[in-house]
Amino acid sequence: MTTGRLLVVEDEPSISELISINLRHAGFTVVTAATAEAAREVVDRELPGLVVLDWMLPDRSGIALCRQWRSESRTRDLPVIMLTARAEEADQVQGLEAGADDYLVKPFSPRTLVARVRAVLRRRSPQALDDAVQIGALKLDPSTRRVTCQASGLQTEIRLGPTEFRLLHYLLTHPERVHSRAQLLDRVWGDHVFIEERTVDVHIKRLREALSVADCAGMVETVRGAGYRLAALPQAVAG
Repeated sequence: MTTGRLLVVEDEPSISELISINLRHAGFTVVTAATAEAAREVVDRELPGLVVLDWMLPDRSGIALCRQWRSESRTRDLPVIMLTARAEEADQVQGLEAGADDYLVKPFSPRTLVARVRAVLRRRSPQALDDAVQIGALKLDPSTRRVTCQASGLQTEIRLGPTEFRLLHYLLTHPERVHSRAQLLDRVWGDHVFIEERTVDVHIKRLREALSVADCAGMVETVRGAGYRLAALPQAVAG
């Protein structure tokens, strides 16, 4: 899933353009689709970070498309904001029950849409934002690209390559969970990238080597037969 890449599904060209311009100004990459089928094809190729989805589309309703995405494991967690001219409470409930994360009634302020997009991403994909994140002794700040480790009374800056930085960011925003190699490939490299799972082991090794200068390497744990986990307290490094 590419968190900075958004999909706008809207069949009205003027509305689609207005939404796209404002989202691009907010720093997002935007892909557009005018039909449900075109949207499905975009998502099948590469998962976006979020979908802005119109209720009324020429070939199929946004409600039906949202339900389909929620029913499939690959797209179950795809963030969706529903757009519609329907202002009745019952319609809003229907949209949310279909799986939408938020609901915006037309006409709407572009600034409100951008704020809603950021709010949904913050809830569903905290790694997409520029907020600093800290677990135990490790702190990562996406806005400055700095990683520091506070250990033994000393704060050490850790230098990471871009892939190790993304890998650590993901682990920090999902601590104490066990992540398989396939899951890490999907979330860090992107589900459209086809590389061997052992590539993850190589980058985990590099990440640990970088963290070892501050005695934080043990925070990245190997769960044998399952994958990797980031723990708040350093443990003895295994595997």
